[in-house]
Amino acid sequence: MKNLKDKTIIVTGATRGIGQAIALELASHGANLVILSRDSNENIQKMREQLTSLGAHSMVLNIDISKTHEIKEIITKVINQFGGIDGLINNTSATCFEASLELPPEKFDLMIATSVKAAFFLTQSCVPYLKQSLSPHVINISPPLNLDAHWFKNYLGFTISKYAMSMCTLGMAEEFKKDNIAVNSLWPKSTIATQTIKDHFSSKVYSSSRKPSIMANAAFLLIQRDSSQCTGQFFIDEELLRQNGLDDFSQYAIDPKTPLMQALFVPVDEKMVPVSQDLFQ
Repeated sequence: MKNLKDKTIIVTGATRGIGQAIALELASHGANLVILSRDSNENIQKMREQLTSLGAHSMVLNIDISKTHEIKEIITKVINQFGGIDGLINNTSATCFEASLELPPEKFDLMIATSVKAAFFLTQSCVPYLKQSLSPHVINISPPLNLDAHWFKNYLGFTISKYAMSMCTLGMAEEFKKDNIAVNSLWPKSTIATQTIKDHFSSKVYSSSRKPSIMANAAFLLIQRDSSQCTGQFFIDEELLRQNGLDDFSQYAIDPKTPLMQALFVPVDEKMVPVSQDLFQ
């Protein structure tokens, strides 16, 4: 499949960063886009304009997907406008890197609500319609389940919220395999230059990151795969692109002269700089 014409795909948190890059990539290949994002009206309108400029049919809703009672209403609106759902990309999550003794309950609740809870109930509401698609996909932007204690030591709350999304990948992939609904995770090998990196890390990390377009390109490749043959897997953006023949990644670097910073939760790569605690703000 060289394009996504007439495919309807929901992307959460897609008015900036990784989610925005993925949505624009899919729209450029003909998909109908449904954007669910809690953001300023200015950013919401800007996203509508960008999608329109690509010729995409779209629905951009300024909504808090942590409010699960509204999800079924949202899905009804999507079906009324587009007639079906072919893909769901659960990208939204809240970020907090505070240690266990410093993490307040409201921040913990926010991370859980905007990541695993939203992903769980959005997927639940989409499944009846995904069943009717020819090759339906759910992609969770969540990491491989690396149970090295290192990842649990300094920011346990955040790790729980992201790993819980990955547990949804494992469980739902097996549960919905009979319906040919693919459920996979996608995660970056390097840090990605987003506002989250600016807010939580030193400036050194941003300059050592890759552009969100690498995740967008990887998501486009993944969503084209045969859903009956590709489910329950944890994909890393660079590895997925290498499988499809790409070997020069310089186009994605913010600063090609700066060594790349390795993303959280991925195995050590000696060619990259590991994220250390002193780089957190």
